[in-house]
Amino acid sequence: MQLKFQVKGMDFSRAGQAATKIKKALQLAGMDPATMRKAIIIAYEAEMNIVIHAYHGTLTANITPHKVEIIAEDVGPGIPDIPLAMQEGYSTAPPHIREMGFGAGMGLPNIKKSADELDIQSEVNKGTKLWAAVFNN
Repeated sequence: MQLKFQVKGMDFSRAGQAATKIKKALQLAGMDPATMRKAIIIAYEAEMNIVIHAYHGTLTANITPHKVEIIAEDVGPGIPDIPLAMQEGYSTAPPHIREMGFGAGMGLPNIKKSADELDIQSEVNKGTKLWAAVFNN
């Protein structure tokens, strides 16, 4: 099963809705709770990264009995230094985003902790593609 969602940058009124729909689909598919928890963390953090940092993008979930793939692709400023961005607490979120309680620099580290496999490709001034997989127990 594939679910695909359009995500708009700075659209905080809808932020998290795609991850919520993915969670419902995983529940209906009878996915293992631990697998589901990890996949939802990845989906939510990836969705929020699009909302906070990009102009727009897509969040896709590919669900099979054996694994969940989360793919986030965006058009935006890109990530100039991926290893730096993977460090806990590092954030490029502007002050007004931090004042709303977002942009603490935990998104990518949380994705890394939750994923069994992870690949991030980014090009400055073009955008980012994140692919993560969680294998069902």
